[in-house]
Amino acid sequence: MSTQQTAAHPPSARGYLFALAGTAFWSSTGVLIRYLSTEHALPSLVLAFWRDLFAATTMALGLFLFGRRRALWDHRRHLRFLLAYGFVLAAFNALWTTSVALNGAAVGTVLAYSAPAFTALAGWRLFGERVGPVKIVALVLSILGCVAVSGAYDPAAWAIAPLGIAVGLLSGLGFSAYSLMGKASSRRGLEAWSVTCWGFAFAAVFLLLFQVPLGQINDLFWLGTSLHGWSVLLLLALVPTIGGYGLYTVSMKYLPAGTANLISTLEPPMTALIAYLLLQEQMTGVQIVGGLLILTGVVLVRVG
Repeated sequence: MSTQQTAAHPPSARGYLFALAGTAFWSSTGVLIRYLSTEHALPSLVLAFWRDLFAATTMALGLFLFGRRRALWDHRRHLRFLLAYGFVLAAFNALWTTSVALNGAAVGTVLAYSAPAFTALAGWRLFGERVGPVKIVALVLSILGCVAVSGAYDPAAWAIAPLGIAVGLLSGLGFSAYSLMGKASSRRGLEAWSVTCWGFAFAAVFLLLFQVPLGQINDLFWLGTSLHGWSVLLLLALVPTIGGYGLYTVSMKYLPAGTANLISTLEPPMTALIAYLLLQEQMTGVQIVGGLLILTGVVLVRVG
């Protein structure tokens, strides 16, 4: 790339655009999952399995059609890393769905969004990323904003068992681990879309194995002949999953893992907006303030 091109399109600017676009796609996940869970009572791990399988299959077809099959095939040399990547992604999905089941949506979301703190600290230790005062303030603002947007400021929401809190914090750690694996893949020089495809493929395998000891293997075809249900599940795989995870992985080629993870905290206010437009869910004044806190955190990181 020439010097003029680099000046016109600085890598950090592209990174922020990719991260914001990925988060925008990602934010529709909750609405689609809520629909499948309430209207079709689809078990969480079954939903996660089909979502990952559809995503991996679609991405593999896309890479083959657009002449990227060699990049996909060449990554076999990194099989152990890709297996670890898929396991981390599967564990995060499993932990997050379990956390929501144990804690409820509000507390589960807040505990999962402890990820920016985990990622910033791990990025500092593993990759030597700087954690300055601006990023620390931004992290605090984002976490407080997530609390407000999710409604977890209500003390009654925190009347949960210690197991639920532990699983919730582990889901945040799982999200952080996924972010750091994406950063590690970019440092290895791996092509982002190919890595994401392999990650979802192996995640689907691991999610299938997770269901065997839980006795949910017989629920794989829960949706039966419901064409509408399968269509929504496919939409979930194509739009928020491929668009969200793929662009988020690409963004980490240009941004520190902690910064990309912090931008992803825009998901709650974006989800609230989509829910308002599609489901007529109203935002309270506290939730609006929370969204502003998250936006302030992102702006602080961008300025810093």
